[in-house]
Amino acid sequence: MTQHNGGPRWGVVGTGGIAHAFLEGLRAVPSAQVVAVGSRRPDGAEAFGRAWDIPHRHGSYAELAADPDVDVVYVATPHPWHHPVTLSMLEAGKHVLVEKPMAMNALQVSEMVAAARSGDRFLMEAMWTRYLPVHELARTLLAEGAIGELCSMSADFGINVPYDPDHRLFNADLGGGALLDLGIYPLALASQYLGELTVVGATRRLSPDRMVDTHTTMLVRGENGVTATLECASLTTLPGRAVLAGSAGRIEIERFWAATDLVLHRDGREPERFHRPLRANGYEYEAEEVALRLAAGERESPRMPWSESLRLATVMDRIRDMAGLAYTHPTVKAVPL
Repeated sequence: MTQHNGGPRWGVVGTGGIAHAFLEGLRAVPSAQVVAVGSRRPDGAEAFGRAWDIPHRHGSYAELAADPDVDVVYVATPHPWHHPVTLSMLEAGKHVLVEKPMAMNALQVSEMVAAARSGDRFLMEAMWTRYLPVHELARTLLAEGAIGELCSMSADFGINVPYDPDHRLFNADLGGGALLDLGIYPLALASQYLGELTVVGATRRLSPDRMVDTHTTMLVRGENGVTATLECASLTTLPGRAVLAGSAGRIEIERFWAATDLVLHRDGREPERFHRPLRANGYEYEAEEVALRLAAGERESPRMPWSESLRLATVMDRIRDMAGLAYTHPTVKAVPL
């Protein structure tokens, strides 16, 4: 996986499934250099390093933070670790791409942003869907007036995972719950098209042990007055569709979080289907965005700025308050490394 061609030198924090997916995407980025991996267990780092041919295999996050050969790290830990790990990496002088959601709540996000600003380091939430070619096309079509004026939108993301209280989706100590893990996708899409979001209403269904949400439905209104109905679920398979409805048509995007196709419905015309394939698995585009901004000496991405991550975290806090969802103090604020 390691190359020597002038691109940023990456370190990976965490060795779970999302870390493997990210490196699969990096294979399609010519400038990618993956030089280090850090895990809480030395054997985990060793196995991951062998799988991806990564030379530096650290048995702790602190060792990775101290590695002088690493320029930027990808934080792929469970949600509760995003905040403390990101702060430690920024303090060590690393740039950071951190998995979504950026943190457990808006307070943590604000602290991460403050650390990046004071340390003059790059920080970005890994909202990979935003950079997919099909979503670039959707934004262009909307800007060109292909469906007229945007009037409303809907989006849902629901998967049916067998219930296990120890699974990360259902374990509060691992930041479980449908909202944080899956709801971030439709919310980020709504924020992209509607701007500042006001939470009009939210309902939820709890897990059997009543510790986390397994189904949350949200109604939000954007600063442009457009409303969005959003839904997420971890025990129910949902259609997985995003619909942008306008005064002269609509755009439908199936499996919108990892989409390659959209259908444009213009009133009075036959539907038009557009295909925009991925070079790899979709994670390559956010990695390219990081490399682009670092090469330009920028500290945040205008396509996923700090203000956007803080806005999303604030909205999720409001939804949890409205729907009666809460995490324990240790989970929210202080997770041991």
